[in-house]
Amino acid sequence: MKISDLLKLSTDNLRRRKGRTLLTLIGVVIGTCLIVVMISLGIAIGKQNEEMLRSYGDLTKIQIYNYSYGGTTENSPPKLDDAMLETLKAIPHVIAATPQYRPQNLGGQIYAGKNDRYQAYMDVMGMDPASLQAMGVTMLSGQYLTGEEVLGKNKIPVIVGENYAYSFEDTRKSYNSGKRYVYQGMVDAQGNPVPPFVDINKDKLTLRMSNYDETNPKTREYELVVMGVMKSDYNVGYYTDSGIVMSIANVKKLEEAYQKLTGSKNNGGGVIISGSGGVMREQDNGYQEVYLKVDDVDNVADVENAVKDLGYTEIGSMTQVREQLQAEVRKQQMTLGGLAAVSLLVAALNIANTMTMAIYERTKEIGVMKVLGCPLGKIRGMFLVESGAIGFIGGIVGVVISYIVSFVLNNLQTIIAFLGIQQNMDSMNNMGGMVDPMMATSQSSIIPPWLVLLAIAFATLVGLLSGVVPANRAVKISALEAIRHE
Repeated sequence: MKISDLLKLSTDNLRRRKGRTLLTLIGVVIGTCLIVVMISLGIAIGKQNEEMLRSYGDLTKIQIYNYSYGGTTENSPPKLDDAMLETLKAIPHVIAATPQYRPQNLGGQIYAGKNDRYQAYMDVMGMDPASLQAMGVTMLSGQYLTGEEVLGKNKIPVIVGENYAYSFEDTRKSYNSGKRYVYQGMVDAQGNPVPPFVDINKDKLTLRMSNYDETNPKTREYELVVMGVMKSDYNVGYYTDSGIVMSIANVKKLEEAYQKLTGSKNNGGGVIISGSGGVMREQDNGYQEVYLKVDDVDNVADVENAVKDLGYTEIGSMTQVREQLQAEVRKQQMTLGGLAAVSLLVAALNIANTMTMAIYERTKEIGVMKVLGCPLGKIRGMFLVESGAIGFIGGIVGVVISYIVSFVLNNLQTIIAFLGIQQNMDSMNNMGGMVDPMMATSQSSIIPPWLVLLAIAFATLVGLLSGVVPANRAVKISALEAIRHE
């Protein structure tokens, strides 16, 4: 018996019992559909969690906190200096590393306009220019810093936040005057946006530092040359909105100039007051914060472990929260998939019952095949092909229905609106305010290609396994008894 003959014979047997075959198929279809839909819901929940975490911050960033108070001990982390920064950059999967250097011993104000009419407090951040783009900084205009700009003496290249211009105030107006300040989003009587006092891209910005000594006043001035304007994104950093970013070398240059001007010394940072009222001075242990950018979110945990091996224990990232959410999603998927698998188990029992009944009905046929010398493997294969075909066809139909269900779930609002059903959609989508509005716009069901292939393969396997026992029973039937069977 050829394989083609075996397939034709199995197909004809299924067709002859259309009613029973259809009922058996329905069980497989329902089981497959439930499994696909339930798992697709879990996949969608996982994607929504990822979107939520991304709204809180970059999942591929790691912060190393290096605050050391009191005396240095054996457990103190190693110095986080430029040499250690190169070591961190060499960790596999790290594509960028930069301190966010906030000067602690630097004072001054920034002026603009005719006769320095407009004034803003200095909010400077020092970063590695080569890491800006990798860290997610996007330019609205201009260009990134390169760290190699040569502009002349007392000129410092900077990039500024999108709304930094609103930091300036009009010094000709009194502090109590509403006209002294212009805020982002402020509109005039006609509803038109009120522009800031200073045009960042055109007006000259002057940083003036003073020793604040009335008897012997001294000042030092630098021109801040704006190379570009950053797009505001608090997930990247507040400095993209209202800060000034320059190279770390220039920040240290300003610190040194300020110390010479005022006669002060950098004593290693600030102080904190302990619970008992004692004063603990921060030790000079290099940079206080360093940010690492990892190439992929799946490699963040490995990079964290590498950083801990270097001696840094104060590490911050979204990894732990992400892992907890992923574990919760996996648990939900297991629960939902388990419930759906019960229906497929019932379908498997139904297939086994169908094949067993088929054996009883076709006992004489089996006996004739044995008498004619048909190999037992062919007889067994005939029943396995029939049971496998039921699983395969049921799996395909189940997947098709799953796509239909997924489409309905993902477009439920549109469908309800199209049907003209009047109800409070906001209330339904937000579930009493428990669901983030951002999630209401996400897909509720996601069916990836691998899930389709897995579902069809699983349904076919269930069909084959369900037919094993009936097929073995068929080959054990005596040929003579089978021929006599009515």
